[in-house]
Amino acid sequence: MDQSLLKDDKQHRNEDYAPIGDVEDIHLGIYDKPLPCFGCGIGWFFLLLGFVCPLLWYYATVLYFGKYYHKDPRERVGLSANAIAALIFTVAVVIAVAVIVF
Repeated sequence: MDQSLLKDDKQHRNEDYAPIGDVEDIHLGIYDKPLPCFGCGIGWFFLLLGFVCPLLWYYATVLYFGKYYHKDPRERVGLSANAIAALIFTVAVVIAVAVIVF
């Protein structure tokens, strides 16, 4: 067995342990700050405003496919909801135009 590994064990036998930080995760607490747009996030905010102006659904869909959620993964669900809303709205408009034209 490697004797260098046992050095640490000998140093800590008297139970003088010190807490250490997570070296691999330097972003501890990065998601503690609230989301923009009144704490609900850009995606959910655009989803609600999209009922007034549906173009916001398309803008949020562009953000979703542009991987905006890599900045903050909490935004992913709201932005994907906008993509679904934009799809449903587009299908509804196409059906409405088809009924009116034909």
